[in-house]
Amino acid sequence: MKIFKEPKKLQKWCAAQKLAGKKIALVPTMGYLHEGHLSLIEKAKKKGADEIVVSVFVNPVQFGPGEDYEKYPRDEKADLAKCRAAGATAIFFPTPANMYLDCHSVYVCEEDLSKGLCGARRPGHFRGVCTVVAKLFNLTHPDFAVFGQKDYQQVQVIKRMVRDLNFDLDIVMAPIVREPSGLARSSRNTYLSAEEKEKALAISKNLLSLKASFSSGSRTTRRPSLATVAANIEKAGLRLDYLSCVDAKTLEPRKTVAKGCCVLVAAYDGKTRLIDNVLI
Repeated sequence: MKIFKEPKKLQKWCAAQKLAGKKIALVPTMGYLHEGHLSLIEKAKKKGADEIVVSVFVNPVQFGPGEDYEKYPRDEKADLAKCRAAGATAIFFPTPANMYLDCHSVYVCEEDLSKGLCGARRPGHFRGVCTVVAKLFNLTHPDFAVFGQKDYQQVQVIKRMVRDLNFDLDIVMAPIVREPSGLARSSRNTYLSAEEKEKALAISKNLLSLKASFSSGSRTTRRPSLATVAANIEKAGLRLDYLSCVDAKTLEPRKTVAKGCCVLVAAYDGKTRLIDNVLI
C-alpha cells in the first residue's frame, strides 16, 4: 500500500495509474476508521477499482467555532493497519498546511441542497466539505468516489457539485453500517459513555421502526408519525437538533412520510451530536 503525505506526489502517482488504464476509486474520510469506513473500501473493490485511494484528513474548514475539530479522534497508525487489511492500495495523510496554502482564498459553495438540515445548523460546513472534496477529486482524478449514506445530505450536495462543475466521475453511496445494537457507526461514538450509547439507541430504533412500517407490505400497518418519533427520541433523554422528512432527491421538505422520502435526524446525546437517517 502506497502512503502519501504530499498532495503533488499523490497527484503524480494517480496520473500515472490513469495513464496505465487503471480504474481509480476514492474513499474520502476524516480517519479514526471503523467498519462503516471499511465498507466503503469493500464497495470500491466490488465495483472493480484497480486502485483504491483512502484519504484521511480532519478538514478544519468544515468545522465551525466551538465544534470538535481539536478533539476529533485521530489514530494514524490504526488507520494505516485497517486500510492495508481492507485492501486499499493507497492512503493519503495530508496536513492542513499542505491542503490550504498561505492566503488560501478559493472555496466551493453549493447553494441549494445545503440550505437546510445540517447546512442550516452548521453554517459554512458544506462550504468546507465541497472545497476539500473538490481538491481531492483534482488530486486523484478518480473514476468514482464512495461515500456513506449516514451523511445523506453530504452525498446529495457532492452529487450536485459533480454535476454542476462537470467533474468526470461517478458518486457511489454505500449503506449505513450499524453496530449490533442498531446505532449507526460513527467516529464520534467514541465520545459516548455506556449510558449515552444506550440512550442513543432511541434514534435508530425509531427510524428503523418507521421504515419497517413502510416495508411490511400491509396497508393496515399503523405508521408512527414524525411527532411520535420526535417525542420518543426526546423521551430517551436526547435533545433534537432536527427531525425532518425530505424528498430523497431534491431534499425539499415533505409534510408527510411517504415512499421516495428520506427521514433524517440530528440529536445531541450529552455534548455529542449524532446523525442518522432512513430511506423510505
